[in-house]
Amino acid sequence: MSQPSRAESRSDAELVRANRGFYESLWAHARLVGPERFNTWPLLRELSAAAPRRLEVAPGLRPRLPLHGTCFVDLSHAALRRLHASGAGAVHGMIGALPCADASFDLVCAFDILEHVADDDGALAELARVAAPGASVLLSVPLHPAAWTAFDDFVGHCRRYEPAQVVARLARHGFSIERSAVYGMQPKSSRLLELGQWYLSHQRERAMWWYNRVIMPLGLHFQKPLQWRAGLGDTDGVDEVLLCCSYCPTVAPSY
Repeated sequence: MSQPSRAESRSDAELVRANRGFYESLWAHARLVGPERFNTWPLLRELSAAAPRRLEVAPGLRPRLPLHGTCFVDLSHAALRRLHASGAGAVHGMIGALPCADASFDLVCAFDILEHVADDDGALAELARVAAPGASVLLSVPLHPAAWTAFDDFVGHCRRYEPAQVVARLARHGFSIERSAVYGMQPKSSRLLELGQWYLSHQRERAMWWYNRVIMPLGLHFQKPLQWRAGLGDTDGVDEVLLCCSYCPTVAPSY
């Protein structure tokens, strides 16, 4: 059995403070990037066309669903202000207590969020509560606890997942993985990550200038089309995975 990361011993309140402190400042200096700029857009454009009731949790300023007609829920007030200014419907909230009615969405997205919360079972239960029967639910999570780095600590991660753990945990809440793809834009160079962390900690405005005008555009330009495979697929050497799931409420959760 893998050893838990240091972050897993932190309380939910501590994680909320850490994530709010990092992302509130990050989004205050960032620009909103439209969903059509990401390699998730071909799939989500298709799914959105058939799903007028849509929810995206914690998009920050990197929403993947269409800005118009989607309900966005985020903890960051800076992100909410920017989303509102772009005409999006956005409300303040957290994944563990969504301000949404039961079975109210046909398409739900929660990218890069489960690893940030102490009670990920509670978060999945909330996603199941607001998803309608047969809804498509897209999630992304980092894999392999042994791959933990200082970057995970820096961005407020609580855990990385073992592949089998992901499948079992989703199944407990009625989610079945239909297809998956290798995901994420994290640089491979540990030196580059360390340099970015230092600038974000000590010269945030300068770091965000470079991030907005150089790093983010380059990352978007060099994105590769997502290569989808059935189920979870091979996860050897995969840092992060995007999961396209279907929700079946007849599968009773067990705790």
